[in-house]
Amino acid sequence: MPNRLAHETSPYLLQHADNPVDWWPWSAEAFEEARRRGVPVHLSVGYSSCHWCHVLARESFQDAAVAAYMNDHFVNIKVDREERPDVDAVYMEAVQAATGQGGWPMTVFLTPEAEPFYFGTYFPPEPRHGMPSFRQVLEGVAQAWTDRRDEVAEVAGKIVRDLAGREISFGDSLAPGEQELSQALLGLTREYDPQRGGFGGAPKFPPSMVIEFLLRHHARTGAEGALQMARDTCEQMARGGIYDQLGGGFARYSVDRDWIVPHFEKMLYDNALLCRAYAHLWRATGSELARRVALETADFMVRELRTEQGGFASALDADSDDGAGRHVEGAYYAWTPAQLTDVLGEEDAELAARHFGVTEDGTFEHGSSVLQLPREDGLSDAAKIESIRSRLFRARSERPAPGRDDKVVAAWNGLAIAALAETGAYFDRPDLVDAALAAADLLVRLHLDDQARIARTSKDGHVGANAGVLEDYADVAEGFLALASVTGEGVWLEFAGFLLDHVLNRFADAESGALYDTAADAEQLIRRPQDPTDNAVPSGWTAAAGALLGYAAQTGSEPHRTAAERALGVVKALGPRVPRFIGWGLAAAEALLDGPREVAVVGSGPDDQAAKDLHRTALLGTAPGAVVAFGAVGSDEFPLLADRPLVGGAPTAYVCRGFTCDAPTTDPERLRDALSG
Repeated sequence: MPNRLAHETSPYLLQHADNPVDWWPWSAEAFEEARRRGVPVHLSVGYSSCHWCHVLARESFQDAAVAAYMNDHFVNIKVDREERPDVDAVYMEAVQAATGQGGWPMTVFLTPEAEPFYFGTYFPPEPRHGMPSFRQVLEGVAQAWTDRRDEVAEVAGKIVRDLAGREISFGDSLAPGEQELSQALLGLTREYDPQRGGFGGAPKFPPSMVIEFLLRHHARTGAEGALQMARDTCEQMARGGIYDQLGGGFARYSVDRDWIVPHFEKMLYDNALLCRAYAHLWRATGSELARRVALETADFMVRELRTEQGGFASALDADSDDGAGRHVEGAYYAWTPAQLTDVLGEEDAELAARHFGVTEDGTFEHGSSVLQLPREDGLSDAAKIESIRSRLFRARSERPAPGRDDKVVAAWNGLAIAALAETGAYFDRPDLVDAALAAADLLVRLHLDDQARIARTSKDGHVGANAGVLEDYADVAEGFLALASVTGEGVWLEFAGFLLDHVLNRFADAESGALYDTAADAEQLIRRPQDPTDNAVPSGWTAAAGALLGYAAQTGSEPHRTAAERALGVVKALGPRVPRFIGWGLAAAEALLDGPREVAVVGSGPDDQAAKDLHRTALLGTAPGAVVAFGAVGSDEFPLLADRPLVGGAPTAYVCRGFTCDAPTTDPERLRDALSG
């Protein structure tokens, strides 16, 4: 009989709906049930494309005896971390504080008052590698609850008090200046891997937000070292196995330092951030590789992640059926020489193996290899290689596909909207801009209520019950701002303003300017989460700072500008110390130091091709964080268009920053020079 998860919208929770465990979703009723029964709560947090989450489920949650013990001794709550990032953040902080590490699946035992007292991640079905079995953990916790309840309560209370005392100093609410950004660049240089690109050792994550900072820093200062790190990192990733050489798009991270073997899940947020980073790299350098990767990644998102409603699904699983009935990580993507021969014939298979680095021993498991581009030999026939790629892609599409998490997350769709809008504009791909518009339309129709409060998720056209967190408001505003600049439709600027007003009124600390991850009127957890660091995605804090700054540049709003500057105080504190983990904040700080520049392009009407050309020139400017308003003379779509006449009857561009404006120009070359950083 299905448990209480059968009616949830989260694909991850639905994967557990037929477990013999009597799961509850996170709810006040679950904790009330724990109080009624006098038992602790077992909280299990994961997400649908998490490999070890699936392993734990197969080994323990589907085991009837283990499930019976769980049902007898606990109220069991299952949480999708992507639906409830606030719950995940609060208890992950506790796990990391107690154990020094964290990850998913996350296993936490709580009192009925939601106070944590015992932590872990994955536990095996039998004791191994110094780890107790999951059953042993359950029995130990249950015994402690029964025999040493006072001790458990004391531990839980101490943990909550310790968490409350872990507030860190977020700086002095003054934005960083030249000195802090130079120190951040120096720190990145020290951690840079000059042989392989990227930062640090294995596992290696794509540093998309740091790349954005490096590109903006180069544009503003001319620092060649910053551009070199960005360019070389992007090239190494694009040539590695972390990039899908057949279908485009990036896996979540590489398990090795050389970008060869990925953890194969493909996340919407990674691909949105990297698509935009490669598009910006092309804008700065004209790199053909960057152009190809940006477009292929955009096409991957539209082809494989777009939902019927026009939004974008969260992720593709790492695992898939290997054709022999086994669920295996990477089965969809890896190739053996024999498989190449089956598809291509011997001669072309030999060329493909050489070109994509497929070896007899394999670079992955069981003699298989992850396709990469180890070198450019210049000898391969480009048309032949393209034929091989398309034949392999068609053959791969016949394999059992990885599962897809169809949940639409507002924040990640905001990132995708920004990436697709800009990529479409740069490369004359109106279909990509249309895809961005469709996703934005879905968010407005389905995720926003009549007060412009945003819901975190939807699935199959049904909105989820969970309130949006700071990153949802900030990233969707960022996407709408990019869409406004690209399309010249002021309604997207208006919607961004609605969202950012919520940031000012419900997420900001009025005294310090600090930002919280949850709204003042959101569900009260044991701690109000507040994390300014950029990890897999921009933190809500830094994303909000960037969006507030862009909105202020478009509208002249002083409260939004002031809030952005105060929020960037955290970058002044953290940028010089941990630049790898505040990349988006550093990028926003670059925009602040540059102005950011305000560009207004006016033409005679919708069919004015010369005006469109001038508009595209403005969008291709590399000045950090520049905002663009585009419309017909006399339009009231954007505040920046007010009182901007044509010069000599020709389409005209106006560039201003810091309350000072350049002379208007009708010359694309002069505009290009004015926006070249």
